[in-house]
Formats: sequence, structure tokens, C-alpha cells
Amino acid sequence: MPAAITFVQPGANKMEHREWKILPTHLLSDYLALTPALSPAFEALHDAELSTPDFHFYRAVASVFSSRIEGEDIELDSYIRHKRFGIAFSPDYTRKIDDLYAAYSFAAETPLNEAGLLNAHTLLSRHFLPAARRGKYRTEPIFVTTPDGRIEYVAALPAHVPAATTCFFDDLDYLMQRKLEVQEAFFFAALLHLVWVKIHPFSDGNGRSARLLEKWFLAHHLGEKAWFLQSEKHYYEQHATYYRQLRALGLEYEILDYSKALPFLQLLPGSLLQG
Repeated sequence: MPAAITFVQPGANKMEHREWKILPTHLLSDYLALTPALSPAFEALHDAELSTPDFHFYRAVASVFSSRIEGEDIELDSYIRHKRFGIAFSPDYTRKIDDLYAAYSFAAETPLNEAGLLNAHTLLSRHFLPAARRGKYRTEPIFVTTPDGRIEYVAALPAHVPAATTCFFDDLDYLMQRKLEVQEAFFFAALLHLVWVKIHPFSDGNGRSARLLEKWFLAHHLGEKAWFLQSEKHYYEQHATYYRQLRALGLEYEILDYSKALPFLQLLPGSLLQG
């Protein structure tokens, strides 16, 4: 069950108690105890020299490696030559990554809320979903399978998706109004990523949208430097661990054990400290 948590309101000298609708926040104290100080490494983040007003290097990194997690066969240097220098490649090679790049660009200029995330999904799914399913919650069951056809996860039932997403955005909207310390922002960003991908609300594009949501949330709370964090690259380089920690919570949405989520949540600060 989602836990209650008490926030200290800066400047107000009072405590505010929150009953969460869907986010399992009970691991926050353990997470804070285990996570080293993140502020120095976060403040050291900076943009790349390759970036220009029309090209954002770390946006390209995010788009390439988030796509590679999903099985797209594209190299970062090739995509940079395409996006930064206008070198032509086969459209099939670059267009899904272009779509995700457009979604990151949209997010960098747009408030994070349900309408924004649905619009971002419409952009990123342009070349792998029909128009009627872009930016729309699914109405069919979803089974995540291994390459050899074994079921490794059964997502939320279609009938449960509307209630789950309503609860999700209620919690998100609350968090967007709070002032969070750096470690708290990292905790909730990773938790939102995890819960969103476990709901699996779309026909496809759930992982891409969850990783975008994570960084979008960080940027809201911590500023532009969040877009320079190479979390998607870290997840790709640790993809066996990334998927193992996702699977560790259980086979079916209705019986997920979020007490096992801490190793997954620690991957995001790892992308900062190891990067």
C-alpha cells in the first residue's frame, strides 16, 4: 500500500502530512540513508561544447541510449553527424530517434503534467504506433516477454489503467508543488519512472516515456542541469541490471512488491556519481 509521508514546508515552519494515492514512498528514509550527497556532482554538470542553439548534445545522448534500450540499432556518433552536421542516413535509421529527440525538446519547454506527458508520447511514438494510439492509454492487455517468448511481466489490466493513471497524476501534481532537496528529487524521479513503467499505460513507448518523465521531473525541481545527466546512457550500459531490478518486484502488476525497489531507485544517483 502507498505510504504516508510528512513534508517540512520551507519557510512555513510547519509539517504537512500526505497520504499517497499510488506512489510507494516507504523507502524514502532508507534511500536517503544509503545515498551519498548528490549536490556537488549535480552542480558540476555542464553542457557539451558540441551543443549549439539548434542542437543539444545531451538531448541526443538521451534519445540514442533510451532508444537502444528498446532495441534500436543506432550509434551515437552517427546520430550526432546526422543531427548536428546534417549528414544524411537512411530515414529508417534515424527517425525514431528524431521523434524521441523532439519529445525531449518539447519537455524542456513544457510544464510536466498529464497533458504534457501524453503530448510527449504522441511525439515519441510517431513511427512505431498508429495515430489512434499515440498519446492514448491502452485498452488491451499487455504482456512483456523475453526474446524466447516467455512472459516476464503482466502489466495493469486495461480496466485498471484509468484509475492508476489518475492516482499517478494526483501524486505527481502534489510533488510538482513541493520544494524538494536534491536527494529527494532523485528519489521521487526514479520512483515515478518505476511506477509508470509498471502501470505500462501505453500500447508501446512506456520505457521511453518513463525515462523522459524521470528527467523532466528532475529538471522541474533542480533546473536545466538535469538535462545534462546521462541517465539513459547509464541505464543502457547497465541494462542487464536495469531489467533485473525491474523484474525483481514481481510478475504481475496487482502483486508487485515495492519493498524490493531500492536497488532500482539507486540506479539514477549512480548515473550521476559514476558519470
